[in-house]
Amino acid sequence: MALDHHVFRWGVIGPGGIANRFAAALAGVPGARLAAVFARDAAKGRAYAARWQRDGEPARVTTALAELLADPAIDAVYIATPHSHHGEYVRAALVAGKPVLCEKPLVTSLEEGQALVELARAKGVFLMEALWTRFLPAYELAGRWLREGAIGELRAMQSTFCFSSAYDPVHRNWNPALAGGSLWDIGIYNLAVTRWVLQQMNDGACPEPVAIDVAAQLAPTGVDAAVNVTLHFPGGVTSQFRCGFDASSVNAFEALGSKAGLRFPVDFWGAQAVELVTRKAPAQRAEAPYIVNGFEGEVAEAQACIRAGLLESPRMPHAETLALLRWMDAIRERFPGGVNKKG
Repeated sequence: MALDHHVFRWGVIGPGGIANRFAAALAGVPGARLAAVFARDAAKGRAYAARWQRDGEPARVTTALAELLADPAIDAVYIATPHSHHGEYVRAALVAGKPVLCEKPLVTSLEEGQALVELARAKGVFLMEALWTRFLPAYELAGRWLREGAIGELRAMQSTFCFSSAYDPVHRNWNPALAGGSLWDIGIYNLAVTRWVLQQMNDGACPEPVAIDVAAQLAPTGVDAAVNVTLHFPGGVTSQFRCGFDASSVNAFEALGSKAGLRFPVDFWGAQAVELVTRKAPAQRAEAPYIVNGFEGEVAEAQACIRAGLLESPRMPHAETLALLRWMDAIRERFPGGVNKKG
């Protein structure tokens, strides 16, 4: 049977929790279909495929990665394994010539990230880190406000991303073998939005920090249970944040300006509203809901880029992924005992 060229067929590598959100979002992206699943556990793969079947057609399930990557009907793969396995699956897909959308962080060191970007460029294959925040309607609106000068001159940023997670040395949050730790898992969002704000205020450019202050609390397994960071930028601008598995917070992000503050008031990485805040007036609030669950933006971006023959997304380029890895390496180097880049 001839393929429908209006359909974009996704293969999923790692049908775990975050892959469920990805599959749900496909319903909000024209043409997107779940077509294949690679799972080490066939029963788990079949359950995932059955849950997300559309039009009575469940995705094909395989326990052989090479089989999925060799399938010419698969237009791209989404990698949703633990961080520790991203690199091997991204590398295999790129070598096979299969475009890649990989969950954040792409990998856990700048060195490995650079190698994968070089491989993608050498092979002429699309590669994008799935940092969904950059594609949310709330950020499109907030970016316009920032660029139009709604907050005046940027002075500082403050944010938290914390939730309470019971200590379990084998859970991916706490397990060094699975690249556990709060910075890689959630602090990347504090850094990503810091960079995003700076880019909106500087015609797309993001200055490098001139100093970084770090206080980290390590779990018995050696991974970071919580991290407090202050990034210092030229002109006295700072970004202070805390990420951790040991506390609860509303997890807001605020950019403080000379005229007003811009705030994502709750769960900033997945914001559906943005506020302009001044001292004496009520907050000016704008709602910006998802179409499905927020992941649809990054999926649509990847599909559009791949169909256009691009090797990277203009909105989440390779340089952005590498900059985030560089900053996370620099923060980890300041952990107690000098935790190395690979943990």
